[in-house]
Amino acid sequence: MVFRLSVALLTLLVLAGVIAPEAFGSWSQQVQASTLAGAGWLYLVIVFGVLVFLGYVAFSRLGTLRIGGDDAEPQFSRGSWFAMLFSAGMGIGLVFWGAAEPLSHYSKPPEGITPLSSEAARAALRYAFFHWGLHPWAIYALMGLAMAWFQFNRGARGLVSDLLEPLIGKHVHGVAGHGVDVLAVVATAVGVATTLGFGASQISAGLNHVTGISSGFSTQLWVIAVAFVLYMASSASGLERGIKWLSNFNMAVAALLLALVIVLGPTGFIFETLTTTLGSYINLLPSMSLRMAPFSQSSWVGEWTIFYWAWWIAWAPFVGAFFARISYGRTLREFVVGVVFGPALVSFLWFAGFGGTALFQQMFGHVDLLTVLAQGYQHVLFAVLAQLPLATLLAWVAIVLLLSFFVTSADSATLVLASMSSDSAEDPPLSRRVVWGVMQAAIAVALLAAGGLDALQAVVIIAALPFALLLAAVVVSLNRVLSQDLARREREARELQRAEMRWLRQERERSQAATDDHATDDQATSRQR
Repeated sequence: MVFRLSVALLTLLVLAGVIAPEAFGSWSQQVQASTLAGAGWLYLVIVFGVLVFLGYVAFSRLGTLRIGGDDAEPQFSRGSWFAMLFSAGMGIGLVFWGAAEPLSHYSKPPEGITPLSSEAARAALRYAFFHWGLHPWAIYALMGLAMAWFQFNRGARGLVSDLLEPLIGKHVHGVAGHGVDVLAVVATAVGVATTLGFGASQISAGLNHVTGISSGFSTQLWVIAVAFVLYMASSASGLERGIKWLSNFNMAVAALLLALVIVLGPTGFIFETLTTTLGSYINLLPSMSLRMAPFSQSSWVGEWTIFYWAWWIAWAPFVGAFFARISYGRTLREFVVGVVFGPALVSFLWFAGFGGTALFQQMFGHVDLLTVLAQGYQHVLFAVLAQLPLATLLAWVAIVLLLSFFVTSADSATLVLASMSSDSAEDPPLSRRVVWGVMQAAIAVALLAAGGLDALQAVVIIAALPFALLLAAVVVSLNRVLSQDLARREREARELQRAEMRWLRQERERSQAATDDHATDDQATSRQR
């Protein structure tokens, strides 16, 4: 039922985007405006609450619990585990927005800051850190931890509806549970398709920059078609081979590109912006987390922060389910630190490298990147790379990285969507993975046809709202289950300790009795002598 309903709803979305793209784009913009006006604050409160809750889990006694049980051992090395976390969780987005977002904030900063000023530059990188730092990874970590715990420690099916069993009981197997699973599948498919749309548009822009071919809709279609063949081939090879190998390749290429930008770009400036921005980010984290603009009615928070929170929330079922599959054997403390803090530090370095270089070129290098920005976010990265030595090599490395991230994200999502729409916890059949592979490509094409990046942003904000409420319910449910399992483990540990004490006491008594018997025998022997 979940599979059929999800495919039907998403097919309607694709048909609407293809048959009536203008009407669909207009409708999505109107619904997005209503969503932001009425519930924008809700995204901020829930996401900040998730971050606080995960800090409590990691640094309390709950952090000693282990996914899969006390004797469980990790299936992947820390290096491969981290590579898969990062490739599935960010990927295309970092490459797409790394240079473009700070430059956009510099020209159009939050309210109260003068555009194109040094204060705007500081705020630009601080908000880029904020949007790609602890909060998105906290959203992923919550879903990943909940799905892993219910599946490996509670014997659940690996579906999102299972996470609500402590709250709604047997209804998870009925209409309510199916509704939750359909919601999760639809939100995931839209969120992933949004990212694939970003990736296709930027790969096309990169090919235009390097080869001169058009970066229009037809080229984007070809990019999606080639990527479809690649990610379906990877999906058919399985988790151990395809996704693991691609993730390690992604990390190597991303590290190479970042290192080249740092070395060939303004190295000192990059590290100065990293340290300065990190300090201001930590200092202003609470106020940024809950910042709205009720008095000025500025749209900046809705266009950026709330869009990002909705995007991460839409990705959460997919990324969480994938994280659950690869995190067996990790303690909760190791999981939260590895998922939230580790990747956030890499994101900070990435934005300092690419965003710092873009701002340096605009402010001090006499390069007019704002004109490029006006043509589209997807063009900024290649304009920045064009000002560095080895520009053509850097551009090709970026295109390869984008395509590889594209394939990894779609590959992972294909596996997870097939699993989320199945009742079994086993690996889904290839036929179901093919259906979801086709559906992801079709949604990305439909959204690009309906209005490009604006339609992508609008639809993801709309799709994520119901799931934001689900995140709050998952926090309550997971806290209840973890507290129960911790209490049971501590009770079993106390009982085991008492049993060991009784055994030791009995052993001492037997030993003392044996000693007394031996002493009596010695005395008797002495009297006989």
